[in-house]
Amino acid sequence: MRSLTPPPGAAAAERHPDAPAPGTLLGSHYQHCFGCGSGQPHGLHLETRAGEGVSVTAEFTVRPVHQGAPGLAHGGVLTTALDETMGSLGWLMHVIAVTGRLETDFVRPVPVDTVLHLSARASGVHGRKIFTSAEGRIGGAEGPVAVRAEALFIQVKVEHFTDNGRDEEIQAAMADPDQVRRARAFEVNP
Repeated sequence: MRSLTPPPGAAAAERHPDAPAPGTLLGSHYQHCFGCGSGQPHGLHLETRAGEGVSVTAEFTVRPVHQGAPGLAHGGVLTTALDETMGSLGWLMHVIAVTGRLETDFVRPVPVDTVLHLSARASGVHGRKIFTSAEGRIGGAEGPVAVRAEALFIQVKVEHFTDNGRDEEIQAAMADPDQVRRARAFEVNP
């Protein structure tokens, strides 16, 4: 079992000099991403912004299509929102990373139509491992914590996606004439 705490000797996570400025909207990395893509009708449509250091913030509105129990967000959907938010930290570090392990604590129910305020930060790097944490709050950035998570992300090369993804989507992403969109399609966790 891998620990979600940086080991002794881990380096502090560092923001890349070319990272987007704090407050910058990071945008979707891929239009069909369930977490941030606009091309997913039932997706989360997260809008993530760069924060200070190696941190990000995002907002997620729980819609009726995201419920598990009547009137409440599905726990897996909340976990996905936290995973997507932590995955966006790679943009600030200029690395490609995928989720290796993720643990979620559900503190309180999240009703449908709630805006969940998400924040994430990277706490350390050890080799290819990136240690992260996130939380979701109800009613604002200072509201009560509803859900929190810790995750271990693993840095990978673009071949992780091109060698393992479905050829149809890989070819469509690679054929995009917009070089920025083409590169961003492979920048964050799948």
